[in-house]
Amino acid sequence: MRNWAGNIDFGTAPIARPGSVDELRRIVAGSERVRALGAGHSFSGVLATAGGFVRLDGLPPAVDVDTEAGTATVTAGMRYADVAAALHPAGHALANLASLPDLSVAGATATGTHGSGDAQRSLAAAVVGLELVGPEGDLVELRRDVDRDTFAGSVVSLGALGVATRVTLEIEPAFEVAQSVRTAVPLDEIRDRFDEVSGAAYSVSVFTTWGDDASVWLKRRTDRPVTELDLGTPAQGPLHPVPGADPAGCTAQLGVPGPWHLRLPHFRPGATPSTGDELQSEYFLPRSAAAAAFDALRGIGALLGPVLHVAEVRTVRGDDLWLSPAYERDSVAFHFTWVKDAARVPAVIGAVEELLAPLSARPHWAKLTAMTGADIRSRYRRASDFAELLAKSDPEGKFGNELVDGLFSPGSR
Repeated sequence: MRNWAGNIDFGTAPIARPGSVDELRRIVAGSERVRALGAGHSFSGVLATAGGFVRLDGLPPAVDVDTEAGTATVTAGMRYADVAAALHPAGHALANLASLPDLSVAGATATGTHGSGDAQRSLAAAVVGLELVGPEGDLVELRRDVDRDTFAGSVVSLGALGVATRVTLEIEPAFEVAQSVRTAVPLDEIRDRFDEVSGAAYSVSVFTTWGDDASVWLKRRTDRPVTELDLGTPAQGPLHPVPGADPAGCTAQLGVPGPWHLRLPHFRPGATPSTGDELQSEYFLPRSAAAAAFDALRGIGALLGPVLHVAEVRTVRGDDLWLSPAYERDSVAFHFTWVKDAARVPAVIGAVEELLAPLSARPHWAKLTAMTGADIRSRYRRASDFAELLAKSDPEGKFGNELVDGLFSPGSR
């Protein structure tokens, strides 16, 4: 069995699919090493295991709304698409969604995955409560308003603190979004007017191959004033983020309003995301480094082009989660969708990181990087605090793997 991208082989690792929390607790308690397996949309070693896997999609799905608290408690293995399908008819919404609606809630939040928007934080920052199965099969409950500092270290945890069973998310009243695209936008103008571009809509994505121009995807809430963007030309028909690809699997464009969950992602539920035959890497930089990063990547455009389907640039508001790539700083994220060429792509990733690392880049936990564990750890002020939390929560390393152990085991510090 492999991950969605096919670049990680799980080999003969046993995979259990418990149908209840009690069954999950028994499996965890009886395992020497075990990792949770979500939708499999990760590209990095965060997916690996030194023992077996438990899939969470067999747990009974539930979305329990607390209107007074403004929260929804959901089964951790549910896809965001299914959570949204339950919330929207009842008049509720999540503030943000990732490009893909088929990610699992547990997997996306544990890796710091994000959507886009100057005022929008990562998906993990919407978490206000967690229920985990600990190493002895014990149930651990954590809440933002009760556990405070420990909670901030437990949400983006790379699956190392336990197996999530329920996640409580902030919600708000349902809203509509209209999506439009502007094409042939000069990259130099985007660089020079970056704050204007990224602030032109509720969610903004810039797609480019690091040549001379780009397309700008604008997702505007219909209940908020419209900010005009006088760059490029309006698209005359539906487009795909990857130039020339079939847009049939993309969410509706051309300014047609629709529910939040059918516009904020780039792709429709169940559709093949992006090209479906790809590798990915992504880096979070301080927002103030946007112009320097644009210049650096433009300078190696000829190197990137032959192995790049498309790149995406978007913004993410900072948060207080210890291992979030947007920890303590408003960020600009540079995403790369590479052709699936394991021979050529690593060298290009190395060249990208040589340019972006000095700009305080943090790699996305679920995507490919050439950075060493020590280098990555040095980019998180509270990495040693997380290592201490990990040692207390899972002293025998039941939920670890090569990536987690290399970053946070006693010998790695």
